[in-house]
Amino acid sequence: MLKHPPLSLTLSAITTAILLSTNVYAADSDLSNTLNTKDNTKTVIEKITVYGRHNQLILNSGTATKSNMSLMETPAAVVVVDKLLLEAQATATLQDSLRNVSGLSQAGNNYGVGDNLLLRGLGANYTYDGMYGGAGLGNSYNPTRSTTNIESVEVLKGPATGLYGIGAAGGVINLIEKKPRQQAAYEIKATLGQWNNHAIMFDATSPLTHNTAYRLITNVDKSDGYRGLSSARNEVYGSLLFDIADSQQLVTSVAYIDDKNQIDSIGHPVRIFNRESVNKQGDSIDGNALPNDPTNKGIQLTEAQREQLANSIANTDGLRPFDLGSQGLISPVSRPNDAKELRIKFDYTIDFGQNASFRQQVQHRQYKSDFVRQTGAYNYVYWDRRGVINANPRAPLIIDEVLYPYAARRQEYRRANAQETSLQYFADFNTNWSLGNFTGEHLISANYENRNVDSKSWSIWDADYRQTDKDANITYQGKLPYILDIRNPNWSNKRFEELDPVLRSNYTKNVKAYGISFQEVIYFNDILTGRFGIAKSQIDQQYTQHDTPRYPNGRTPNDQSDDGNSYNIGLNYRAIPQFAAFVNLSKGVTAYGLLNDVQSKIPNSESKAFDVGFRFTAFEEELLASLVYFETRKTNLRRSNPVFTDNETDGLSTNGIAEYLYDNEDNTKGVEFDLNLAINEQLSMNINATYQDAIEIRNQNTKPKSGQRKGIPKKFASIWSSYQHEFNGVNNPIKFSLGATYTGERSINSTAFGLPTSTIDAYTVLDAAVSYSIENWNFQLNLRNLTDETYYKKALFIGGLPGDSRNAKLTVNYQF
Repeated sequence: MLKHPPLSLTLSAITTAILLSTNVYAADSDLSNTLNTKDNTKTVIEKITVYGRHNQLILNSGTATKSNMSLMETPAAVVVVDKLLLEAQATATLQDSLRNVSGLSQAGNNYGVGDNLLLRGLGANYTYDGMYGGAGLGNSYNPTRSTTNIESVEVLKGPATGLYGIGAAGGVINLIEKKPRQQAAYEIKATLGQWNNHAIMFDATSPLTHNTAYRLITNVDKSDGYRGLSSARNEVYGSLLFDIADSQQLVTSVAYIDDKNQIDSIGHPVRIFNRESVNKQGDSIDGNALPNDPTNKGIQLTEAQREQLANSIANTDGLRPFDLGSQGLISPVSRPNDAKELRIKFDYTIDFGQNASFRQQVQHRQYKSDFVRQTGAYNYVYWDRRGVINANPRAPLIIDEVLYPYAARRQEYRRANAQETSLQYFADFNTNWSLGNFTGEHLISANYENRNVDSKSWSIWDADYRQTDKDANITYQGKLPYILDIRNPNWSNKRFEELDPVLRSNYTKNVKAYGISFQEVIYFNDILTGRFGIAKSQIDQQYTQHDTPRYPNGRTPNDQSDDGNSYNIGLNYRAIPQFAAFVNLSKGVTAYGLLNDVQSKIPNSESKAFDVGFRFTAFEEELLASLVYFETRKTNLRRSNPVFTDNETDGLSTNGIAEYLYDNEDNTKGVEFDLNLAINEQLSMNINATYQDAIEIRNQNTKPKSGQRKGIPKKFASIWSSYQHEFNGVNNPIKFSLGATYTGERSINSTAFGLPTSTIDAYTVLDAAVSYSIENWNFQLNLRNLTDETYYKKALFIGGLPGDSRNAKLTVNYQF
């Protein structure tokens, strides 16, 4: 059974981590050399960052507005995690780096597929240097992004006001890739870890001529994985830099990733035991508390079977996932996601003197995904559903008068095959200006994006499923064997294709997006700064259903267009050099997902955000802190119209009643805190914490109802700290690191399955690392989950994905 950590453990972990404050992560010389002020050609942007010593925190970033501003003068919320912290934590994927960003959490009910992350409880865009990085519009496939070629992770919270094309309500996760350098450098890194994890990476960069340079990175990483969640990744990244003239630069890059990641969509499931249906409340339940259905519509259990069923019920059934230990319901029928990604990009910049520049980026991306995952395996125990107790097939399994209380019914395995091709173009013109005592910066951006997706999915079911034609003749009967006991599953020895899969969905989707935006930065005086932007965006979507057994002639094509204006308005008041307060209001235009029919002439889907906060520095910028209150929401979400009858076509009934209404909303309010501290060359600390209330506002009744959204914690926090110490007789200092992450309780409720109060417990996980460098070598040992905490790291559909047990990873790095 999963353990809920006591408050004393959480406070002890944080206190211990604070006492073991960390070693300085020295900023990259290339980055620190870009340091400027607002009087120079390029001014620096605010970032609550983990780049290194805090007197070097003021670095450049274009993620927030593509308009550079200094740290204490901008009203944008940006968190930056650089490669040195990622390396200290031995991160290999974007998932591993979540702990470093306030407001960033796992999505609930994401079936465990790829990087489905949330910013402030809403969806996020993924980009590489500002260009599309996959996912969005409700796609069920989603890459698992590695950090092999990543220099830093930059997160912009809230709408991006048209700067990155098709927007997401939560914000942008921008992965900054490594670039060629004019100074030769070579690196070899090898990794050995638990569960047969082994990896080797090679990184080379060097000049070719006085005005050209290259970079080549290769990586092979394999692991059998905890609980058999295996992964294998082969990566190649190549880039060329051309300094065409003093004022022009071209960077071309190619990325190819081939990976296979096993998917667990079930994890540890909640047993479907509806406690409100039981006559007797409390911990002790006997057979008399589980009466049969009086109308005989539900299955009828004998007195012995009812007692057997009652004896199987634990105190946490219906409330928490059922602990299956180190095993799970990952059947051999399932197959890892076999994914291949290709990205080709051209990035051309020309400077017009010292006060203006023009940048163009073009990217072509292809992504293929093919996997088989288990999407359903429900252990029904007891439920009075719509006035019928244990109505088949949502009932305990009985075969030949034998009751199987831990059986899994209504199983489904689904194969998903998708191919996506995208073309993206951005043009950004930037110029500085001055007028009297005012100075500022103009930014004009234009974008075009074209995505094409071909997607198919097939399903197989157990015997509970029947598909019939219009004459009620059975055309399909599920052939998948029942799981008789989820604690010791009896798996089918057949492949997915041998179990008569049915084509469930078959569609082509085309999405085109256009946009133009204007951003204005104004320095009114030394204490007041303004940032103003407006954008015009249009997103056209064409969705075509192809033939399936259920729809032999396909479904009626539906087109959808989301267009509108978006904006951002921000003011920053810097009362003294060490303190600044800001306010920011922004709105973005998002897009509807098209996995379902979409009705024409629907309202635009929008995201709105409001931020107010302050930042301060101290100890000569050796301390940097930010506290922000935010409100963010996604509006005009679809719901079914309760008065619509489904005997008509094209989304309208004969009297003109619409099939769907668009008045639902996802809303999040909360507070985020970030603090970075570096006292001297031996000690530093990075902390972030979030409190948020992510609710869904649903208007199914006269008065809107609201509730906590599934899988989203209200409270989560992280700390990472290190201490570098010199020992007598040891040539170089040894660095010791300690980290702690806390994630609060998460809801996994489902009223549709009789589980209105199911949750995943809060947890705290401790990590540690020790590293030693000598000459060109670095040796680092990372220890994860020091106390071997049992916890769930992701919320799945009425279940939880177990987090890794205690494990170790050794990394050896050689640079020359």
